[in-house]
Amino acid sequence: MKEILVIIVTVVVGLFIVIEVALRSLFGFGNPLIYIADEQIGYLLAPNQQTRRYGNRIEINQYSMRAEAIQEFSPPSTLRVLLLGDSIANGGWWTDQNNTISSLLQHSLISAHLSNFNQIQVLNASANSWGPRNELAYLQKFGSFNAQVVVLLINTDDLFATAPTSLPVGRDRNYPNRKPPLALVEVFERYINKPKPIPEMQAVQKEAGDRVGLNLEAISKIQALTRASNSHFLLVMTPLLREVSPLEPRDYEIKARQRLSEFAKNQQIRYVDFLPIFNSSNNPKTFYHDHIHLNLQGNQLVNEVIEQTLRELLELG
Repeated sequence: MKEILVIIVTVVVGLFIVIEVALRSLFGFGNPLIYIADEQIGYLLAPNQQTRRYGNRIEINQYSMRAEAIQEFSPPSTLRVLLLGDSIANGGWWTDQNNTISSLLQHSLISAHLSNFNQIQVLNASANSWGPRNELAYLQKFGSFNAQVVVLLINTDDLFATAPTSLPVGRDRNYPNRKPPLALVEVFERYINKPKPIPEMQAVQKEAGDRVGLNLEAISKIQALTRASNSHFLLVMTPLLREVSPLEPRDYEIKARQRLSEFAKNQQIRYVDFLPIFNSSNNPKTFYHDHIHLNLQGNQLVNEVIEQTLRELLELG
């Protein structure tokens, strides 16, 4: 009987170890990206961390960017582009570091052999669910890192984004502030355990007033900061899957888009709307990972259009 018990315990422990190792090595559980709270920005990806998720490499530098470590001030003869955005710019766990829009753009610009520059860097300051007010706060805190061009990449939902808040950090399972003790613990917390609501978030989500107007004001301030540093400003917006033909956007989304278009025209902002670009494709659904985020094919298309626009802005091509 004692021998059987030892065998059972050995098998259970061995199975536990195998599952734990598999979850870590194959899926990256046990080593999630962690977040830190920030009074103005709301939250940031914690600096200086690396992980793999479902085989995709993710690297966060010392400025909470999804990019390799950089110098604060760019070396001479360096073209720097600062990409500001949310999870679409960031790429999330479903996008390998080399397949993010910023990495694709950097590779494209390097491949173009621009004679004006010895080095090209595309920085990626982004985080899940950021809106224009988060991105403005990041720019106010860290500056533009001597970027000649600042690209703000938003999606339709960002026009309705609420004010920055740090409430989710450490309380929402998508914004952990520490590593779990085991991969199995993370799987349980993420997929099995029922998430606990954050009561204070209700007030944030019910923000009163003209939310679209507040986000347009934040974009205007980003433009002003960019101009103050003698940099170019490019505003880019991607649509939600439901907006893409043959589907139909909602009325409030159409009105918000019209406001953004008129705003960009009045502010003399170079603006690229990807809705007509996506709709010109035979099957725009192939650009999407889900209802909002893009896959590699979508990232490649966005990269191509941004690269061409940057070359026009910089009068390089």
